[in-house]
Amino acid sequence: MGIEKAAVKLDTDVLIIGGGPAGAWAAWSAASHGARTVLVDKGYLGTSGATAPGGTNFLYVPPNQEKREQAVEDRLEGGGYLSEAPWIHRLMEQAYQNIELLEQWGYRFPLDGNGNLFKAHLQGPEYMQIMRKVVLKAGVRILDQCPAQELLTDEHGVGGARGINRLDGNVWEVRANAVVIATGGCAFLSKGLGCNVQTGDGLLMAAELGADLSGMEFSRQYATTAAFGTITRNRMLGWATFYDEEGHVLHEGGPRESDFMAKQLLKGPVYAVLNHADTEEKRRILRLSTPVWFLPFDRAGIDPFTQRFPLTMRYEGTIRGTGGLRLVGHDCSTTVAGLFAAGDAASREKTAGARSGGGAYNASWAIASGTWSGKGAADYALAQGKEARVRQLRLAGAYGLERNAQSAETIDTKAIVEQVQREVFPLDINYFRSEPVLEASLKRLHSLWPAVKGSVPKTIQGRVRARETAAMVATARWMYTAALARKETRGMHGLREYPELNPALSHRLLLSGIEHIAIRPEQVPSRTYDVIPPVIVKEAARL
Repeated sequence: MGIEKAAVKLDTDVLIIGGGPAGAWAAWSAASHGARTVLVDKGYLGTSGATAPGGTNFLYVPPNQEKREQAVEDRLEGGGYLSEAPWIHRLMEQAYQNIELLEQWGYRFPLDGNGNLFKAHLQGPEYMQIMRKVVLKAGVRILDQCPAQELLTDEHGVGGARGINRLDGNVWEVRANAVVIATGGCAFLSKGLGCNVQTGDGLLMAAELGADLSGMEFSRQYATTAAFGTITRNRMLGWATFYDEEGHVLHEGGPRESDFMAKQLLKGPVYAVLNHADTEEKRRILRLSTPVWFLPFDRAGIDPFTQRFPLTMRYEGTIRGTGGLRLVGHDCSTTVAGLFAAGDAASREKTAGARSGGGAYNASWAIASGTWSGKGAADYALAQGKEARVRQLRLAGAYGLERNAQSAETIDTKAIVEQVQREVFPLDINYFRSEPVLEASLKRLHSLWPAVKGSVPKTIQGRVRARETAAMVATARWMYTAALARKETRGMHGLREYPELNPALSHRLLLSGIEHIAIRPEQVPSRTYDVIPPVIVKEAARL
């Protein structure tokens, strides 16, 4: 099959792929540094992605040397000493500066108990509405509902991207001397609120150009939710009592051990009721703090303060992990010339190490890495001798695309996605990891790979889903390849056979390749310890 002609062709300096916080900050940053900028998003910039529907916390530390030094020490320890102190300092300062900008742009922060503005938390809808306005005001052209499907390249590196308009099926092509991948991580269509646009597409596109990945083993992250809901913000459960199916109390309010819910769900159904919010005032405050959390309950006619409701653990994949595209420069450049990465699509190991979460470091990382990558992409693009429109570019995509089909059999996206989910969702495979179980799962995932090389469905959504399917299979294979190589327990990764942290493995694991995955170590340059501090050897989250 020949190359489909693009109905929409644009030329620019910088192309941003992804419209979450990282993509929005990257677009604003690139445009603010003098680059013509285009942003394409699978959804609608301002409403798509994991941040837009709810609130998120930030690592907001004002310029106080003692507090920042303590924050750095806490993160080095909490991240299993795979992060780098200089990057953590950079992260705190950039996040602080940008949150101050948000206030100037009109975000209304609430007051804390002392009457001061509380800037460590943002409501996603208001935050992203402001970011859309700021991006447009900076002169960025936005293409909503236009998922990128593959990158353009030549011997000089990346040169733009091509994709499809989900509304009319037209092919678009944007040529640019620099590209920022800000597509988020991969949650494998687990139905977490705002996460279903994150299917690993950016990781696959970059890997097809030869980009490295790092930290993919740190992907054992689940969120406890109501079984009938999709909202993964679970702070409310700190007010809950937990019960088994017979009504016996499993836990009575307050903090729980890290593996509590996973262990209980393997035994049988678990229920909760928020009975520790025992006054109308407490309940009113909780509803006001996170109103979106209560929507599924209201729709189901359940009062979570007085009625028991079933729980599940929804997989969040690499979104709340720390793995992604390997960064090789302070400007968030990757191993491919002209290609940059930001947010959850980039490895967060330099700032978060082996453990992250939904807000705090990841949310601050989206702000900082977006800003750095946007400037880096602008500087790179503007320094090139000729514009991308005159380069002899070729399409780089190889999997889940019609022109690369190696078989006339149509890719059964539904069946393949379900098979991938059967490998990455179960707690007894991916949460409580063990060598023989992961080895068997990885073998099954490898056997799926040929299935993404078939003919692509003809519908618009079928074409988009075929590419997403290939990306999910690839991401799962990278995850388990790295997990089996890290024979220890560190951060959010562990193997049952290796319950202790191994000081000899205090390095990162770099992955490369798609058909055949290669893996190699990378030393952490920022800090060297003769002996790993005992506190992290005695890691609490044992399998």
